[in-house]
Amino acid sequence: MKKLLLSALLSSLLTTTVYAAELAPLKSDTEPDRTDWTQLESKYGPMPAANPKLRIGGVSKTLTNEYWRSLGKGYQNVAAKKGFNVSYLAAANEDDQLGQLSIAETMIAQGFDGLLVSPQTDINLEPALETANSKNIPVVNVNDAVMPNVQYYVGNVQKDNGVRVAEWFITHHPKGGKVAVIEGQPGVYAAGQRTAGFKETLQANGKFNIVASVPANWSREKAFNDASTILQQHPDLIGFYANNDTMALGVVEAVRSQNKSEQTAVFGTDGISDAYASIKRGELTGTVDSFPVLTGEVAMEVMLRLIDGQKLSRVISTPQALITKENADAFSTKDEAKLRQLLVQQ
Repeated sequence: MKKLLLSALLSSLLTTTVYAAELAPLKSDTEPDRTDWTQLESKYGPMPAANPKLRIGGVSKTLTNEYWRSLGKGYQNVAAKKGFNVSYLAAANEDDQLGQLSIAETMIAQGFDGLLVSPQTDINLEPALETANSKNIPVVNVNDAVMPNVQYYVGNVQKDNGVRVAEWFITHHPKGGKVAVIEGQPGVYAAGQRTAGFKETLQANGKFNIVASVPANWSREKAFNDASTILQQHPDLIGFYANNDTMALGVVEAVRSQNKSEQTAVFGTDGISDAYASIKRGELTGTVDSFPVLTGEVAMEVMLRLIDGQKLSRVISTPQALITKENADAFSTKDEAKLRQLLVQQ
């Protein structure tokens, strides 16, 4: 399977189109051609109407993770409001790169009018992107892994996730201490940027020692095992930062099993409901919420604007917020209008 994927990727890279050649490789965190989600209407006008016959495909990493289910809900919210069809499909798991590629290629073959994709790695959907470009089907890369040749990206500043957590440690542990990172999947832009933001901020402070940084591949079980080992090796550890909430909740279990809850803070990323519940119970210290439902709504709005012929910024930035017990109630509101207002006021 891996040989087949490698062969497809090599074929895609060798067939370089003029379209791709005109674009610099995308680095979504630092791309200067960007518009904040709050400025879409003021900059480009009201969201356009949608043809009821429109078919938009959503290609997700997996539906076993609540974050990706919530992102799909955002797509579906806009489709229901505007009266068109969206099909939201995902690979069997976060390692099924060929399965995800097959979903994207099938949607293209079936004549979908646009694709919203969240790749498993930065390169596994490149062959589908190449085909979509050749057929003038708009593709929007939505959060997480970032395809270098994609023209449009919707998502938050990934590096800032790690920065926000690091700043919490600097504020709450002015004397510094030992910390560790539970990374996501190697080869995924978001994972690398989140880790870099955390490490670079603490290293600049000069009072913290990052004693371990290991990939757990988004797995709760692996995160539990890795965190257990790190705690045994460094019983005076003051905190963990995990690249997503699923892994962070595994870390929480490891910390509790070794009676380190009072000493060792644990932070995640994504803002899933289990993370909020754990924070409110006083277990998980915090998460950086990137508001997937709202992100899905913004991404679908971007797609409608592209189909309408609008020329948009290459990156549309979406919001994020550091959530702790102090503000968890406010940010867990189910009132989308109230949440948007809260985020605008940040």
